Amino acid sequence: MKTGSGKDHSPVPSVDLSVRLGRLELPNPILVASGTFGYAREMEQLVDLSRLGGILPKTVTWEPRQGNEPWRTMETPAGMLNSIGLDNDGVEAFLAHHLPYLTSLGVPVIVSVAGSSHDEFVRLTERFNDVDIDGIELNISCPNVSHGIDFGIDCGLCEKLVADCRQATRWPVIAKLTPNVTSIADVAQAAEAGGADAISLINTCQGMAIDWRKQRSLLGGLFGGLSGPAIKPIALRCVCQAAQATKIPIIGIGGIATVDDVMEFLVVGANAVQLGTVNFYNPGASIEVLDALPSALAEAGAASPAELVGTLEV
Repeated sequence: MKTGSGKDHSPVPSVDLSVRLGRLELPNPILVASGTFGYAREMEQLVDLSRLGGILPKTVTWEPRQGNEPWRTMETPAGMLNSIGLDNDGVEAFLAHHLPYLTSLGVPVIVSVAGSSHDEFVRLTERFNDVDIDGIELNISCPNVSHGIDFGIDCGLCEKLVADCRQATRWPVIAKLTPNVTSIADVAQAAEAGGADAISLINTCQGMAIDWRKQRSLLGGLFGGLSGPAIKPIALRCVCQAAQATKIPIIGIGGIATVDDVMEFLVVGANAVQLGTVNFYNPGASIEVLDALPSALAEAGAASPAELVGTLEV
């Protein structure tokens, strides 16, 4: 019913927003992407963290990493290039200083890990067996560190890594894939064959920015990862192809900023989504999207996100 103020005060449609990603259960499909939300503490004055479907803090490595030289970020038309280089204090500092806060929030915490070798990935996943988290995302797709995408572009290496990490941990394993491949479907199938509970895609698209007057790169790491609305069409295509090629759940990432974006990803085959670059310019976007989702699902005739997943007419 509309009042004289012109605002619509109709009741919010009753929908079930919970989602299941293999063994991982989430209260809703709206997550925040690793590397765009800090360790959540930085956002607590801006976002009602307790309402999120899940938090993925900054990627953790075994040893501390300084990251790349500046400049580390560069705004582009409809997006952003980043060359952070996985700057973090290492796994022991994460366990001591960041994880206790994250787990106190009552929200699913999925830890993003990256190793410089196969064995380091496995050792990292195993390190989290003694703490209370909800899942592990294997960052095999970072384009701005040396060998950052090796395991995400070779199907054999991907399958073996996922299989060994799955064996090493009691937590659900998510493989985060790169779009910088010839066939995303082949890599998605490799992750599935390795036993991944789910896949998340896409990570950033490799790109660069140049100062032609000085004939040098504007990024300290030479190449960087392009994110934001500019890559959404690529992300939708990748999710669609991966969904057609696999049976495991998919988390869509790439340029998601509005509820319409979320709905598009659900339709092409994503079971949940991660909001990334939008957190930099609109920190409240995740909650805005979450608030709008019940009405959007009702408009689509769906009583839950699952009812809309993969309904694209082809």
